[in-house]
Amino acid sequence: MDQKIYDSYVRILRNELIPAFGCTEPIALAYASAKAREILGEFPELIEAHCSGNIIKNVKGVRVPNSGGLKGVETAVILGALAGDSDKKLEILESITEKDRRNARELLDKDFCRCILVEEVGNLFLKIKAVNRGQWAEVTIEHAHTNITLIKKNGVTLYEQAYNVNDTRSDKSLLNIRDIVAFADRVNIEDVKDVLDMQISYNSAIAEEGLKGQWGAQIGRIFMSGYRPEIQWLAIAKTAAGSDARMAGCPSPVVINSGSGNQGMTCSIPVIEYARELGKTKEELYRALCISNLTAQDQKQYIGPLSAYCGVVCAAASAGAAITYLYGGTVEQIEHTVVNTIANVGGMICDGAKASCAAKIASALQAAILGHQMAMQGITFEPGEGLVQDEPEETIRAIGYMGKEGMKKTDVEILNIMIGNRSI
Repeated sequence: MDQKIYDSYVRILRNELIPAFGCTEPIALAYASAKAREILGEFPELIEAHCSGNIIKNVKGVRVPNSGGLKGVETAVILGALAGDSDKKLEILESITEKDRRNARELLDKDFCRCILVEEVGNLFLKIKAVNRGQWAEVTIEHAHTNITLIKKNGVTLYEQAYNVNDTRSDKSLLNIRDIVAFADRVNIEDVKDVLDMQISYNSAIAEEGLKGQWGAQIGRIFMSGYRPEIQWLAIAKTAAGSDARMAGCPSPVVINSGSGNQGMTCSIPVIEYARELGKTKEELYRALCISNLTAQDQKQYIGPLSAYCGVVCAAASAGAAITYLYGGTVEQIEHTVVNTIANVGGMICDGAKASCAAKIASALQAAILGHQMAMQGITFEPGEGLVQDEPEETIRAIGYMGKEGMKKTDVEILNIMIGNRSI
């Protein structure tokens, strides 16, 4: 295949499949807070967290890992300032101690951190301002969870870097299902083995923990107790269990996709389980994971990292595509799996990271497995039926446009309801 496409796909996988310790929005806040404290040079007396609506929405209801069960923007920011090692990026809260938790609770009671909603910015935007004795430091993150675009101290710009959405080294505009399948068939496994091994190891481990412990709403455990252990229910249960644990603050890392742990788990855990059930080799599993991870990226490039459109739908459709691949499906059947899934549950709303994310994963995966089964029997939704277009990639773009542009007002109203600004 074309070398430019091959190199871009490898780079996308290496850039996107990274470990994160806890839900990525609170971790991004903690990372920026730690960086702001380092720039300030001392522990602040006050911190302001200026956040886009989507950041607030995705932090409000999720438990911050290693916090002792605490939630919210202020918790994440305070623990980040206390943790103090920004070099760890998305794993910054892994080393939080009991002393840090005690100090965090005291600072929460003292109105140490103030959360301020910022409008007219991108969906993924946060700015942390740390202040002490008239000195201040400011760190801004935009577009991606660790992408610092601006650092200031006392009004002086120390660092400024625009976000390059058109990085030709990992050009997501080159993504399409046909080339993704060709890449999966031909990729030199050594080019991607380390990141895929990490995804398999980390995400499988948190799924097992989710089934063992009483985490969150226990969606995974409910599925395991309510159904015979057939492969589709096992795959759904394990994936939901991983989300149960992660949303409840389980201190275990996962490998993310599209900046999301829930999406990273949904892309990978069902594929791992189906490969095991079908007796596939490790190499066949690697190739299937290439399809699921890259197909998720193909869909998300049109929606963006955060929106009112629940990203696990993209991830579930991608897992379904990989399952079809494992069953020996054609390129057309793989494309139809994606179309069947997003034509079914496309538009599921995102109302923040929380326990019910595990249930949404379960619903999306049921749709994906149905989409796979339809495709294997030669059945697909036809062009002109709702948002289904003449070509699969056109359908992906149409759903993406609906999710990014069409659901903007939905996103605003979700946030207004969540923070009590809308009388209903």
